[in-house]
Amino acid sequence: MIASGSPAATRRVDCIVIGGGHNGLVCAAYLARAGRSVLVLEAAGCVGGAAITREFAPGYRVSAGAHLLHLMPRALIDELGLANRGLEYAGRNLPTTALAAGLAPLEVGAAGQPALQALQALSPRDAAAYPAFSARLKRFAAALYPLLDSIPPRLGSDAWADRIALLKLGWRIRALGRRDMRELLRIIGMNAYDLIADEFETPRLRGALGFDAVLGTNFGPRAPGTVLTLLNRLAAESAAGSAPLAQPKGGLGALSEALAKAAVAAGAMVRTGAPVARIRVEADRAAGVVLESGEAIDAGAVISSADAKSTFLKLLGTRHLDTGFVRKVDHLRCRGLAAKLHLALERLPAFPGVSAAALGGRLLIAPSLDYIERAWDHSKYGECSDAPTVEITVPTVNDPSLAPPGRHVLSAIVQYVPYAPRAGWAAERARYTGVVLAALEAHAPGLGASVTAAEFLTPADLEREFGMSGGHWHHGDLAFDQFYMVRPVPGAAQYRTPLAALYLCGASCHPGGGVMGLAGRNAARAVLREAA
Repeated sequence: MIASGSPAATRRVDCIVIGGGHNGLVCAAYLARAGRSVLVLEAAGCVGGAAITREFAPGYRVSAGAHLLHLMPRALIDELGLANRGLEYAGRNLPTTALAAGLAPLEVGAAGQPALQALQALSPRDAAAYPAFSARLKRFAAALYPLLDSIPPRLGSDAWADRIALLKLGWRIRALGRRDMRELLRIIGMNAYDLIADEFETPRLRGALGFDAVLGTNFGPRAPGTVLTLLNRLAAESAAGSAPLAQPKGGLGALSEALAKAAVAAGAMVRTGAPVARIRVEADRAAGVVLESGEAIDAGAVISSADAKSTFLKLLGTRHLDTGFVRKVDHLRCRGLAAKLHLALERLPAFPGVSAAALGGRLLIAPSLDYIERAWDHSKYGECSDAPTVEITVPTVNDPSLAPPGRHVLSAIVQYVPYAPRAGWAAERARYTGVVLAALEAHAPGLGASVTAAEFLTPADLEREFGMSGGHWHHGDLAFDQFYMVRPVPGAAQYRTPLAALYLCGASCHPGGGVMGLAGRNAARAVLREAA
């Protein structure tokens, strides 16, 4: 745990960062590197937000939220010197394996490249089409990545900086060449189902690609705009280096600890166990915060890594905001549909046909696009599908330190799990945990008998434990009306807010959720630009 700076030493600072999640820590590190005095205030007893490693059963530890690292840019990791601050990898370049009952697993391969030989045996057409399809999407992703790593321009602005940013966007798309430019403009508003089904015929390959387009979202693969969410993910991956899918040694909490050390090394102060009760306002600008303990701390700027609804409607209060702006914030869609299942196992689970190397990567239960779509359909009516889509990892394959000797941990992201099922979680929790265990057992016979402890975190649990409105991992849907220049809402889309000296730096901001840190770095740039 990182904790520095006593209350007596932090009565006045240049910048207060509310929340010690990965974006808040990244923002603090860059502000401190620029010479600002920075104080990070984290409500929990440790830094990291949802990117923590915690014990869920005696001796068994797991990454509480995301369990793999694949979106954080290599440049950011290097700039903050995370390798020198404790960040190590238990596994890198991890493969993805698509599971389907009654069929041999299909290894999609490391870094997104399918095992073409296995695919060749299933579909020569798909084996021939995949390399070109993958290369095309990677070109699009590389062209779009600079959008993620910059402050979005304001719509309707006459400022030259905003005009130049829009011109650069147009030029990057035009620089793809006429054919690719037309193809990008054709597909970017499409649904992932149609794009993938047009290209491939193998259901497991289709399902694996479709899963990445909807992971953590409130969409099925037939929803318009899911190609956009897929390209957003690939754009972030394009800057993550040659081995983007990785497992930090010690879990995601080790990454958060390294980020906190980087912030402290740069001069920032980090206080844990310091929940903020409200943002102070003086002379129509943010002037500091008041902690739940009653302690008041003054600051020249306040940067919140909490989600937009929590920041504006709870910490700030609507009396300081225009009614129209409050309405926009209140209407933000942030209904989470991703749950987390943690299992303590007596022995290593056996997935027939899955190699030892593949077991250390991620396994997907998403055997077809239609399977994913049907799972999503149930959530629209407050129901939990009896055939859930699941992303599975067994982190102890690569990092035995997470469990007692000879024992193992299984970590699974489960979609689509409604925030508030019609039957209520009091009645539904035990039943649905059994449903997910049965889905796992169908692919790993005998797994249920080795379970010694289980933890099922619903979206409502994630909201309660980590403070994210609606339990949404991305702090809000990634959709055209909540994306890029209008994320989270017009009036707060460039990390600045309608209240002077108040900024956002969390996943509510562009470019959205995922453990990438770009929202934090971009927000620091916005704060520094404003002060320049």
